[in-house]
Amino acid sequence: MAVFELWRKICRTGRVAEPAPARPSGRSCPKAAALAGSVQLRHVDAGSCNGCEIEIGSAFGPVYDAERYGARLVASPRHADALLVTGPVTRNMAVALRRTVEAVSEPRIVVAVGDCAIDAGEFADGYGVRGPVAAVVPVDVQVPGCPPEPEAIVAALRGLTGR
Repeated sequence: MAVFELWRKICRTGRVAEPAPARPSGRSCPKAAALAGSVQLRHVDAGSCNGCEIEIGSAFGPVYDAERYGARLVASPRHADALLVTGPVTRNMAVALRRTVEAVSEPRIVVAVGDCAIDAGEFADGYGVRGPVAAVVPVDVQVPGCPPEPEAIVAALRGLTGR
């Protein structure tokens, strides 16, 4: 008898879920049109405090699931279409970041994630800091925040994929 009561409750209630997020109005980056709805991403930590890395992990975790919008993390810049760069660029990472950007195939897209990547944040005048990501390589998309929320990261990635 309890099975039939549960069945009736399911039929009366219907589907209960959060509404889907609004579709992006367009692509946030002119280069993204060539990506055809999916983007392979390589993450580069240029000297961050790891706050942004935690949020990127959340954005690709089961709750926010950035992969359902066509964004996927890959292990090599040679397999990537875009780079997610976090943190201010330290003196030791400037050359490595340039080489990583050169290894990404055209059209390469660089996404600066977090305030430190955008303007060097708290580390702006530090001895070991070269500066923001844009001072070392061209940046196409910025995701502000310290650290940025996973929703903001997913929104930027949806702008790249157009989904």
